[in-house]
Amino acid sequence: MDAERTAALLAGAWLARQPVTRLADSDRPRDLAEAYAVQAARQAFLLERVPDSPSGWKVGATTASMQRYLGVDGPAYARMLRNDTHTDGAVFAHAELLSPGIECEIAVRIGHDAEDAPYDRASVGSIIGDVLPAIEIVENRYDDFAALGAPTLVADNFFHRACVLGQPAAGWQTLDLAAVRGNTLIDGEQRGTGLGAEAMGHPFEVVAWLANTLRGHDHTLRSGEIVMTGSVAPVIWLDDSDSLATISLDGLGEVSARFE
Repeated sequence: MDAERTAALLAGAWLARQPVTRLADSDRPRDLAEAYAVQAARQAFLLERVPDSPSGWKVGATTASMQRYLGVDGPAYARMLRNDTHTDGAVFAHAELLSPGIECEIAVRIGHDAEDAPYDRASVGSIIGDVLPAIEIVENRYDDFAALGAPTLVADNFFHRACVLGQPAAGWQTLDLAAVRGNTLIDGEQRGTGLGAEAMGHPFEVVAWLANTLRGHDHTLRSGEIVMTGSVAPVIWLDDSDSLATISLDGLGEVSARFE
């Protein structure tokens, strides 16, 4: 497999807002090591063509249910860009999205560079500056994602399209984030719910996993970066082109996005 060629195919589809239909076997990454190499090349391809900069990372498949749904046996990370990182009340054109879905997430902003890996749930708290309610907008850009296989999904940034961040929560240090309940509402109707514990037992387990994994891939979590820790509730696919999506997290606040 030529990582640069596969990255160009995937990034080209992204820029053209076209689905990824089929890749030749010779263009598909065979494992996660090849997938992350393509993912990095895909971001470099985009940054050479679109004025943008990295904003952080998403971690997907952090729950057992999502791992079963996606056919993977563990979490995986993807890269986020500033142009696709929005604030509360962001408005999106539904027609410009490919089968969009909403995920209810706890996000963190890194306060200090991750220099002391390996981390665990307790020690990683020392590098976290803020905790925020967040929406991840995902896209099913594939005719049959199961047929493409997990490495190709990871290479193509693991369904990520954008994120919407709420305000940093005051006093988050006093909360048991594993016990925080999140709710997904579409036009005011509750459509999904779950606890922070759904994300690998605790959102900080996700951050620790990411910090340690990135260190093994010659990267470091940096101050100011956002980390999306995975959906605490089932993904809600948006069929309606006119809808208001809101997620609320007990003790952390809420955040909304409009789709028109």
